[in-house]
Amino acid sequence: MTETDFSNLGLPTSLLANLSSLGYEVMTPIQEQSLPSILAGRDMLGQAKTGSGKTVAFGLGLLNSLDATRFQVQALVLCPTRELAEQVATEIRRLARSTPNIKILALCGGTPFRPQAESLKHGAHIVVGTPGRIGDHLERQTLTLSNVATLVLDEADRMLEMGFEEAINAIVDTLPSERQTLLFSATYPTQIRAIAKKFLRDPATVKLESTHDNATIEQHFYSVRDNSHRFKALRLLLHFHKPASTLVFCNTKRETQAIADQLARLGFSAMALHGDLEQKDRDVALVQFSNHSVSILVATDVAARGLDILSLDAVINYEIAQDEEIHVHRIGRTGRAGAKGIAHSLYGDSERHKVALFASDTDPITDPSALPPDSCLDMPISAPMMTTLCIDSGKKQKIRPGDILGVLTQSGELAGSDVGKINVADNWTYVAIKRSAAERALKGLANGKLKGRSIRARRVQ
Repeated sequence: MTETDFSNLGLPTSLLANLSSLGYEVMTPIQEQSLPSILAGRDMLGQAKTGSGKTVAFGLGLLNSLDATRFQVQALVLCPTRELAEQVATEIRRLARSTPNIKILALCGGTPFRPQAESLKHGAHIVVGTPGRIGDHLERQTLTLSNVATLVLDEADRMLEMGFEEAINAIVDTLPSERQTLLFSATYPTQIRAIAKKFLRDPATVKLESTHDNATIEQHFYSVRDNSHRFKALRLLLHFHKPASTLVFCNTKRETQAIADQLARLGFSAMALHGDLEQKDRDVALVQFSNHSVSILVATDVAARGLDILSLDAVINYEIAQDEEIHVHRIGRTGRAGAKGIAHSLYGDSERHKVALFASDTDPITDPSALPPDSCLDMPISAPMMTTLCIDSGKKQKIRPGDILGVLTQSGELAGSDVGKINVADNWTYVAIKRSAAERALKGLANGKLKGRSIRARRVQ
């Protein structure tokens, strides 16, 4: 046993056994430094980079203090985006697998209000949601927070950037004054200092280094002359390196959509992710990118917040981030979970002053990296290994991933290795299938039954 073993925390045996089954044997630095204080009931101010394991840290704290016999909302987690809220809710459900009768609800915008209100009538122990939708439920009196013992503000800096400060203040005003508050933020601007002072009482403070080890993330900076050269540089990097999964960052929604459209017209497997998209389009983009049916996701910083994709091969900063902390947060999305990653950044003359502030092994201004040769543009574009099928049944039809896998493999024409990630939503299911097996999968689904019903499935384009 080492000092970083979860067994040193005095957690219930059932929680420890479940952690082991999930592959969580030793704590990450944020978990090791924060969990003792969280479990002791102290307020917490935590600063750590993306992928540090903070969800497990506060999730274990919430579950350890929960009274499952009291069917009341005892913990509230606020997140900046629906995507992050749903990921957090999913992770807490995984952590709670060994604890019977725990109900965790995700309350976010972009989904119908009435089903959420109906679910709340039956009670919940933990609510995870966005400030806007939580505020809506409070205003309509479909949600009561008078029994909340723990409040978590996750990615608080992004919530403030997105203009949620007033909504957060209104929500906190409805909570008991005697509570535990855990605030996590990747950056520590003035606004965060202000709300930390306002909401936290004698907090334990954990601050991990936000820089990234160059042994894990290899950084390259490229000087570009103009917008035409910038887009050509992006193409050269994609052709030459052929990353299976690439996140391209732009600073505006308009530029994000334009770059994704241009790449798609040239034959790249690319989609956009930004705040002007309909929620359904955002969901489909995220599903296809996370299951490797789409190779390139072009995104704004806010839209990409909360993405939890471990096998991200590369990050390309098509435009330089507004400040160093955002740059660090961007490139931290590759090289996660011990894997190696690569980050490419394109900069023009107007961005030189920002690039000069970024930590790098070499001076990115006086010694920029050389772009691949123009001949790379003649190299073929690799198609993603997977494609996504959409099935017209989901959670409300009591569908589980195992049901889908059973139908796909029962004829013997598909092996389990042909099937990738299965995402079960309320009324439909997205299934990643090896591209070479997609037609066989569609045929098998058309001839099969799911919970006694015929199956309608289509390929997501």
